Order: sequence, then structure tokens, then C-alpha cells
Amino acid sequence: MPPSSSSLGFSKRILMIVANPAISPVTGWEVGFWAAELAHPWVEFVRAGYSVRLASPDGGRVAVDGYSDPRDPEGFSAHDVVSLGFLTSPKWVALMENTPSIAEFTPDDFDAVFVCGGQSPMLTFRHHEALQTFVVRAYEAGKVVAVLCHGTCLLLEARLSDGRLLVEGKTWTGFANREEDFAEQAVGRTIHPFRIETEARQIAGTNFITHNPFTPFAVRDGRLITGQQVDSGLATAQLVIETLGR
Repeated sequence: MPPSSSSLGFSKRILMIVANPAISPVTGWEVGFWAAELAHPWVEFVRAGYSVRLASPDGGRVAVDGYSDPRDPEGFSAHDVVSLGFLTSPKWVALMENTPSIAEFTPDDFDAVFVCGGQSPMLTFRHHEALQTFVVRAYEAGKVVAVLCHGTCLLLEARLSDGRLLVEGKTWTGFANREEDFAEQAVGRTIHPFRIETEARQIAGTNFITHNPFTPFAVRDGRLITGQQVDSGLATAQLVIETLGR
């Protein structure tokens, strides 16, 4: 059994959750989580002196979206040397081969839960009762809950124990329609089975907002922190640190 974070002098404990792989029924692609949405916040948390753990909803192997891999021949993320370091490190490769399931933890094990996005969440986070329940339990236990990019699709359904949506009365953000337009134009096809902004704006009693496409934007409303897209990972992590303190 590894030593506890407190015995190592870590001030706070973060659980980062990434999606399990899936095959998109829309594109036929194998999809996963977005590399930078794990790598960049992770580095920021470590710099703050936090203990960070990785998990996935179902456990086991996880994989990154191809476009988020700096080694991908398309070159979309070729600039992302932080993610390149993660994906070429034997330590991180081993972690991704066998992640623990969220069922192995309780919210009391952590001070904050940070949910990463990517293409897979749009398929695997919707209707995933165990994941939504875990996030809600963390929130109701007084923990900080951060959700990034397409990971925010889980907030379209996550309900508190009294039956209200977690986002009722909250201001939050997620992947914007203008960003979906750009992505679909870039690849020449529809990518996702639904759009977060379109569905969020149909929810009564919540305030979904977006900023300029692909610029850092994160929102804190109490203990709920949301980031608009991949470029908002660092801003989202910094709001978590600001909320928790060092």
C-alpha cells in the first residue's frame, strides 16, 4: 500500500477522471479523452503541491483521442509538448493501461474531483448513472467539482439527491456550438450525436454561457467549476486551486 498523501506532505487530493474508450456511431472512430485536458491540469496541480490520482468510470484501459496526440500525423496537437511528455513516459503509459474504476473510491478520499473531456464523454458520460452519482455525491459532500469541455455533457443529466439538476440555478460553461461548427468544418462531417450548448440552453433555470471560441474560459459558481474547451484546462485547474487553496 503506498503512503497516504498526508504522510507525504501533500496539502490537497485531486481525483482526475477520464473517459473509457468507445467507438463513435457517428464517425466510426475509436475515441477517448483529450490528452491536454489531463496533462496540463495535472501539472498545475502538482505544482500546487497536490496529490493527484487518475481514474475512469469503468476502470481498465483508457486512450486519448487521436487528434489530441502530438505524434498524430494530422499534426493538430503537434505543439503540445506537455501531453507529449505524458504519452511517452512509461509511468503514464502504464497508468493508462489499467486505471482504477471510480467504484474503488469515495468522495471522502479527495478534496476535489476533476472530470476531463474529449470525444468519448459525448458517448459514455450520458446515461452513465454511476459517474453522475459519484460527481453528485462529491458535490453534496462539500467537495469542489470541476468539469471540462465535452465532459460537461454529464451535467445535462446529473441530479442532486432531491431530484434537482446539479446545474439548476448555476452559471456554467462547456463546449460551444461555434466550436462544434469549426471542428466539423475542419473534418468535413458531423462529429457528435448532440451538442452540449444546444441542450443546455433548453434547460430551464440554469445559466449556460460561452466565451470566444478556443480561448481560455472557465467559470466558478460556488463549488462547481466548468471550463469551455481544451484551451481552458489550465484556467479550470487554477480556479480549483484558488478555491481549495494551497
